[in-house]
Amino acid sequence: MGIGSHSIANLYPVLAHLRVPVKYICCRSTTKAAVAAEKFSGIKVTTSLDEILEDNEIAGVFVSASPAAHFDIAAKILGSGKSLFIEKPPCSSAEELGRLKDMIILHGTPTAMAGMQKRYAPATQILKSRLRHQRPISYNMKYLTGSYPEGDMLSDLFIHPLDYVTFLFGRAEITGIDSVSHSHGAKTMMLLLRHGDTAGTLELSTAYTWTEASETMTINTRQGVYRIRNMEELTYTRKPATPFGIPADKVFGHHPTSTCLLSRNNFIPTTINNQIYTQGFYNELKAFCDLVEGKPSKCLSSFETLQDTYRLMEDIRTRTHGNADKMKRTF
Repeated sequence: MGIGSHSIANLYPVLAHLRVPVKYICCRSTTKAAVAAEKFSGIKVTTSLDEILEDNEIAGVFVSASPAAHFDIAAKILGSGKSLFIEKPPCSSAEELGRLKDMIILHGTPTAMAGMQKRYAPATQILKSRLRHQRPISYNMKYLTGSYPEGDMLSDLFIHPLDYVTFLFGRAEITGIDSVSHSHGAKTMMLLLRHGDTAGTLELSTAYTWTEASETMTINTRQGVYRIRNMEELTYTRKPATPFGIPADKVFGHHPTSTCLLSRNNFIPTTINNQIYTQGFYNELKAFCDLVEGKPSKCLSSFETLQDTYRLMEDIRTRTHGNADKMKRTF
Protein backbone atom coordinates (compact mmCIF):
# COMPACT_ATOMS: atom_id res chain seq x y z
CA MET A 1 0.00 0.00 0.00
CA GLY A 2 1.50 3.30 -1.19
CA ILE A 3 3.16 4.49 -4.38
CA GLY A 4 5.13 7.49 -3.17
CA SER A 5 8.72 8.29 -4.11
CA HIS A 6 10.15 6.13 -1.31
CA SER A 7 8.16 3.09 -2.43
CA ILE A 8 9.09 3.56 -6.09
CA ALA A 9 12.80 4.12 -5.39
CA ASN A 10 13.49 1.64 -2.58
CA LEU A 11 10.73 -0.92 -2.05
CA TYR A 12 9.31 -1.92 -5.43
CA PRO A 13 12.77 -2.55 -6.98
CA VAL A 14 13.56 -5.02 -4.19
CA LEU A 15 10.20 -6.77 -4.50
CA ALA A 16 10.77 -7.09 -8.23
CA HIS A 17 14.31 -8.43 -7.70
CA LEU A 18 13.02 -11.00 -5.21
CA ARG A 19 10.18 -11.90 -7.59
CA VAL A 20 7.57 -11.41 -4.92
CA PRO A 21 4.11 -12.22 -6.37
CA VAL A 22 2.47 -8.82 -5.81
CA LYS A 23 -1.26 -9.06 -6.53
CA TYR A 24 -2.49 -5.58 -5.54
CA ILE A 25 -1.24 -2.03 -5.28
CA CYS A 26 -3.41 0.22 -3.14
CA CYS A 27 -3.49 4.00 -2.87
CA ARG A 28 -6.20 6.44 -1.86
CA SER A 29 -5.72 8.81 -4.79
CA THR A 30 -7.66 7.84 -7.93
CA THR A 31 -5.19 9.90 -10.00
CA LYS A 32 -2.19 8.00 -8.64
CA ALA A 33 -4.08 4.74 -9.03
CA ALA A 34 -4.54 5.44 -12.74
CA VAL A 35 -0.81 6.17 -13.14
CA ALA A 36 0.10 3.00 -11.21
CA ALA A 37 -2.19 0.89 -13.40
CA GLU A 38 -0.20 2.00 -16.45
CA LYS A 39 3.19 1.50 -14.81
CA PHE A 40 2.58 -1.89 -13.17
CA SER A 41 1.01 -4.16 -15.72
CA GLY A 42 -0.41 -7.44 -14.44
CA ILE A 43 -1.03 -6.01 -10.95
CA LYS A 44 -4.48 -4.90 -9.86
CA VAL A 45 -4.56 -1.32 -8.63
CA THR A 46 -7.26 -0.41 -6.14
CA THR A 47 -8.21 2.40 -3.77
CA SER A 48 -9.83 -0.04 -1.34
CA LEU A 49 -7.77 -1.66 1.42
CA ASP A 50 -10.83 -3.75 2.33
CA GLU A 51 -10.70 -5.42 -1.08
CA ILE A 52 -7.18 -6.62 -0.32
CA LEU A 53 -7.91 -7.77 3.20
CA GLU A 54 -10.95 -9.75 2.08
CA ASP A 55 -8.85 -11.69 -0.44
CA ASN A 56 -7.88 -15.04 1.11
CA GLU A 57 -4.94 -15.40 -1.29
CA ILE A 58 -3.16 -12.46 0.32
CA ALA A 59 -0.71 -13.55 3.02
CA GLY A 60 1.05 -10.27 3.75
CA VAL A 61 0.76 -6.54 3.13
CA PHE A 62 3.49 -3.94 2.64
CA VAL A 63 2.64 -0.42 3.80
CA SER A 64 4.52 2.75 2.89
CA ALA A 65 1.96 5.54 3.06
CA SER A 66 1.80 8.90 4.81
CA PRO A 67 3.30 8.48 8.31
CA ALA A 68 0.23 10.10 9.85
CA ALA A 69 -1.95 7.35 8.37
CA HIS A 70 0.25 4.41 9.39
CA PHE A 71 -1.37 3.58 12.72
CA ASP A 72 -4.93 3.31 11.36
CA ILE A 73 -3.76 1.27 8.37
CA ALA A 74 -1.65 -1.02 10.55
CA ALA A 75 -4.53 -1.60 12.98
CA LYS A 76 -6.84 -2.56 10.13
CA ILE A 77 -4.37 -5.01 8.62
CA LEU A 78 -3.51 -6.59 11.96
CA GLY A 79 -7.23 -6.95 12.64
CA SER A 80 -7.49 -9.08 9.50
CA GLY A 81 -4.84 -11.50 10.77
CA LYS A 82 -2.57 -10.96 7.76
CA SER A 83 1.17 -10.40 8.08
CA LEU A 84 2.30 -6.79 8.05
CA PHE A 85 5.41 -4.93 6.96
CA ILE A 86 5.06 -1.21 7.62
CA GLU A 87 7.55 1.55 7.02
CA LYS A 88 8.59 3.73 9.93
CA PRO A 89 7.00 5.13 11.92
CA PRO A 90 4.32 2.47 12.47
CA CYS A 91 2.57 4.81 14.91
CA SER A 92 3.00 8.14 16.65
CA SER A 93 3.24 7.19 20.34
CA ALA A 94 4.15 4.47 22.81
CA GLU A 95 0.47 4.11 23.65
CA GLU A 96 -0.37 3.37 19.99
CA LEU A 97 2.57 0.97 19.79
CA GLY A 98 1.12 -0.91 22.78
CA ARG A 99 -2.25 -1.17 21.06
CA LEU A 100 -0.66 -2.59 17.92
CA LYS A 101 1.27 -5.15 19.99
CA ASP A 102 -1.98 -6.20 21.68
CA MET A 103 -3.64 -6.64 18.29
CA ILE A 104 -0.81 -8.88 17.09
CA ILE A 105 -1.46 -11.19 20.04
CA LEU A 106 -5.24 -10.96 19.80
CA HIS A 107 -5.45 -11.78 16.10
CA GLY A 108 -2.50 -14.14 15.91
CA THR A 109 -0.61 -12.15 13.27
CA PRO A 110 2.07 -14.50 11.86
CA THR A 111 4.62 -11.75 11.12
CA ALA A 112 4.56 -8.03 11.92
CA MET A 113 7.62 -5.88 11.47
CA ALA A 114 8.51 -2.21 11.10
CA GLY A 115 10.76 -0.87 8.37
CA MET A 116 13.80 0.05 10.44
CA GLN A 117 16.17 -0.73 7.60
CA LYS A 118 19.36 0.40 9.31
CA ARG A 119 19.08 -2.56 11.69
CA TYR A 120 19.45 -4.82 8.64
CA ALA A 121 22.31 -2.92 7.00
CA PRO A 122 25.47 -5.04 6.51
CA ALA A 123 27.57 -2.45 8.38
CA THR A 124 25.22 -2.64 11.35
CA GLN A 125 25.38 -6.42 11.46
CA ILE A 126 29.19 -6.36 11.44
CA LEU A 127 29.25 -3.69 14.13
CA LYS A 128 26.65 -5.42 16.31
CA SER A 129 28.57 -8.69 16.16
CA ARG A 130 31.90 -7.11 17.09
CA LEU A 131 30.45 -5.02 19.92
CA ARG A 132 29.31 -8.21 21.65
CA HIS A 133 32.98 -8.91 22.37
CA GLN A 134 34.13 -5.35 23.01
CA ARG A 135 32.96 -2.99 25.71
CA PRO A 136 31.77 0.38 24.35
CA ILE A 137 32.85 3.35 26.44
CA SER A 138 31.21 6.15 24.51
CA TYR A 139 29.94 7.22 21.12
CA ASN A 140 29.28 10.37 19.14
CA MET A 141 26.60 10.43 16.44
CA LYS A 142 25.60 13.12 13.96
CA TYR A 143 22.41 12.93 11.88
CA LEU A 144 22.31 16.02 9.66
CA THR A 145 19.73 16.83 6.98
CA GLY A 146 17.99 19.75 5.33
CA SER A 147 14.66 21.17 6.50
CA TYR A 148 11.64 18.91 6.89
CA PRO A 149 8.45 21.00 6.76
CA GLU A 150 6.18 18.18 5.61
CA GLY A 151 5.94 16.14 8.79
CA ASP A 152 7.06 15.37 12.35
CA MET A 153 10.84 15.45 12.27
CA LEU A 154 11.16 13.48 15.53
CA SER A 155 9.06 10.46 14.53
CA ASP A 156 9.71 10.67 10.76
CA LEU A 157 13.44 11.47 10.68
CA PHE A 158 15.10 11.40 14.08
CA ILE A 159 13.55 8.02 14.84
CA HIS A 160 16.37 6.55 12.72
CA PRO A 161 19.37 7.61 14.86
CA LEU A 162 17.42 7.20 18.10
CA ASP A 163 16.44 3.67 17.14
CA TYR A 164 19.98 2.96 15.99
CA VAL A 165 21.60 3.76 19.32
CA THR A 166 19.00 1.80 21.29
CA PHE A 167 19.49 -1.14 18.92
CA LEU A 168 23.27 -1.08 19.41
CA PHE A 169 23.56 -0.12 23.08
CA GLY A 170 20.19 -0.86 24.69
CA ARG A 171 17.75 1.27 26.64
CA ALA A 172 18.76 4.92 26.90
CA GLU A 173 18.35 7.47 29.67
CA ILE A 174 18.54 11.18 28.84
CA THR A 175 21.15 12.96 30.97
CA GLY A 176 21.14 16.20 29.00
CA ILE A 177 19.16 17.83 26.21
CA ASP A 178 19.03 21.14 24.38
CA SER A 179 17.01 22.21 21.36
CA VAL A 180 17.43 25.16 19.01
CA SER A 181 14.76 26.26 16.53
CA HIS A 182 15.88 28.06 13.39
CA SER A 183 14.10 29.96 10.66
CA HIS A 184 11.97 28.07 8.12
CA GLY A 185 11.12 25.38 10.68
CA ALA A 186 14.60 23.85 10.88
CA LYS A 187 15.69 22.46 14.23
CA THR A 188 18.83 21.23 15.96
CA MET A 189 18.71 18.92 18.95
CA MET A 190 21.67 18.01 21.15
CA LEU A 191 21.34 14.94 23.37
CA LEU A 192 23.42 13.33 26.08
CA LEU A 193 22.40 9.71 26.62
CA ARG A 194 23.43 6.95 28.99
CA HIS A 195 23.08 3.24 28.21
CA GLY A 196 24.32 1.55 31.37
CA ASP A 197 28.10 1.99 31.28
CA THR A 198 28.06 3.57 27.80
CA ALA A 199 27.69 7.33 27.32
CA GLY A 200 26.68 8.95 24.05
CA THR A 201 26.22 12.34 22.42
CA LEU A 202 23.93 13.01 19.45
CA GLU A 203 23.47 16.00 17.18
CA LEU A 204 20.17 15.67 15.31
CA SER A 205 19.53 18.53 12.92
CA THR A 206 17.45 19.64 9.96
CA ALA A 207 19.44 22.88 9.71
CA TYR A 208 21.97 21.52 7.21
CA THR A 209 21.19 20.57 3.57
CA TRP A 210 19.74 17.55 1.80
CA THR A 211 22.50 17.85 -0.80
CA GLU A 212 25.10 16.98 1.82
CA ALA A 213 22.91 15.06 4.30
CA SER A 214 25.00 12.71 6.41
CA GLU A 215 24.88 10.17 9.20
CA THR A 216 28.14 9.43 10.99
CA MET A 217 29.10 7.73 14.23
CA THR A 218 32.29 7.18 16.19
CA ILE A 219 32.27 4.43 18.83
CA ASN A 220 35.07 4.28 21.38
CA THR A 221 35.68 0.85 22.95
CA ARG A 222 38.39 -0.31 25.33
CA GLN A 223 40.22 -2.04 22.49
CA GLY A 224 39.74 0.41 19.63
CA VAL A 225 37.60 2.93 17.77
CA TYR A 226 34.91 2.24 15.15
CA ARG A 227 33.80 4.81 12.60
CA ILE A 228 30.73 4.39 10.43
CA ARG A 229 29.64 6.75 7.66
CA ASN A 230 26.24 6.70 5.97
CA MET A 231 25.98 2.92 6.37
CA GLU A 232 28.47 2.68 3.48
CA GLU A 233 31.81 2.62 5.23
CA LEU A 234 32.89 1.00 8.49
CA THR A 235 36.45 1.16 9.80
CA TYR A 236 38.23 0.03 12.96
CA THR A 237 41.38 1.52 14.49
CA ARG A 238 43.01 -0.50 17.24
CA LYS A 239 44.34 1.37 20.26
CA PRO A 240 47.99 1.00 21.27
CA ALA A 241 48.86 -0.99 24.37
CA THR A 242 49.11 0.66 27.80
CA PRO A 243 51.52 -1.60 29.78
CA PHE A 244 51.24 -0.95 33.52
CA GLY A 245 48.93 1.96 32.74
CA ILE A 246 51.63 3.79 30.74
CA PRO A 247 50.36 5.39 27.47
CA ALA A 248 52.94 3.86 25.15
CA ASP A 249 51.91 6.02 22.21
CA LYS A 250 52.60 9.17 24.21
CA VAL A 251 56.07 7.97 25.22
CA PHE A 252 57.25 6.16 22.10
CA GLY A 253 54.92 7.44 19.40
CA HIS A 254 52.42 5.40 17.44
CA HIS A 255 51.37 5.03 13.83
CA PRO A 256 47.73 3.94 13.94
CA THR A 257 46.38 1.80 11.14
CA SER A 258 42.72 1.48 10.30
CA THR A 259 41.08 -1.70 9.07
CA CYS A 260 38.27 -1.32 6.56
CA LEU A 261 35.49 -3.67 7.65
CA LEU A 262 33.06 -2.58 4.95
CA SER A 263 33.07 -0.11 2.07
CA ARG A 264 30.56 0.21 -0.73
CA ASN A 265 32.27 -0.11 -4.12
CA ASN A 266 30.78 2.57 -6.36
CA PHE A 267 32.55 1.18 -9.44
CA ILE A 268 31.27 -2.40 -9.57
CA PRO A 269 27.46 -2.45 -10.17
CA THR A 270 26.50 -5.52 -8.16
CA THR A 271 23.68 -6.09 -5.68
CA ILE A 272 25.88 -5.73 -2.60
CA ASN A 273 27.23 -2.40 -3.88
CA ASN A 274 23.78 -0.92 -4.42
CA GLN A 275 22.64 1.63 -1.84
CA ILE A 276 19.36 -0.24 -1.47
CA TYR A 277 21.44 -3.14 -0.18
CA THR A 278 23.95 -1.22 1.98
CA GLN A 279 21.17 0.82 3.61
CA GLY A 280 19.39 -2.39 4.64
CA PHE A 281 16.23 -2.22 2.50
CA TYR A 282 17.03 -5.44 0.66
CA ASN A 283 17.70 -7.50 3.77
CA GLU A 284 14.65 -6.29 5.69
CA LEU A 285 12.23 -6.94 2.82
CA LYS A 286 13.77 -10.34 2.13
CA ALA A 287 13.44 -11.24 5.82
CA PHE A 288 9.74 -10.35 5.77
CA CYS A 289 9.06 -12.29 2.57
CA ASP A 290 10.93 -15.34 3.85
CA LEU A 291 9.02 -15.32 7.13
CA VAL A 292 5.65 -14.99 5.38
CA GLU A 293 6.56 -17.86 3.07
CA GLY A 294 7.65 -20.03 5.98
CA LYS A 295 11.35 -19.90 5.18
CA PRO A 296 14.00 -19.56 7.90
CA SER A 297 14.82 -15.92 8.63
CA LYS A 298 15.04 -13.49 11.53
CA CYS A 299 12.93 -10.44 12.29
CA LEU A 300 15.12 -7.70 13.81
CA SER A 301 12.40 -5.05 13.96
CA SER A 302 9.30 -6.51 15.58
CA PHE A 303 6.99 -4.04 17.29
CA GLU A 304 8.13 -5.45 20.62
CA THR A 305 11.72 -4.33 19.94
CA LEU A 306 10.62 -0.73 19.32
CA GLN A 307 9.56 -0.10 22.93
CA ASP A 308 12.83 1.54 24.00
CA THR A 309 12.86 3.73 20.89
CA TYR A 310 9.35 5.05 21.49
CA ARG A 311 10.02 5.51 25.19
CA LEU A 312 13.06 7.64 24.32
CA MET A 313 11.12 9.74 21.78
CA GLU A 314 8.35 10.39 24.28
CA ASP A 315 10.89 11.44 26.90
CA ILE A 316 12.36 13.88 24.39
CA ARG A 317 8.92 15.31 23.60
CA THR A 318 8.12 15.75 27.28
CA ARG A 319 11.37 17.50 28.07
CA THR A 320 11.41 19.81 25.06
CA HIS A 321 7.74 20.73 25.40
CA GLY A 322 7.92 21.23 29.14
CA ASN A 323 10.91 23.56 28.84
CA ALA A 324 9.94 25.29 25.61
CA ASP A 325 10.85 28.79 26.76
CA LYS A 326 14.23 27.69 28.00
CA MET A 327 15.10 25.37 25.14
CA LYS A 328 13.91 27.28 22.08
CA ARG A 329 15.82 30.11 20.53
CA THR A 330 14.80 31.52 17.18
CA PHE A 331 17.37 32.92 14.78
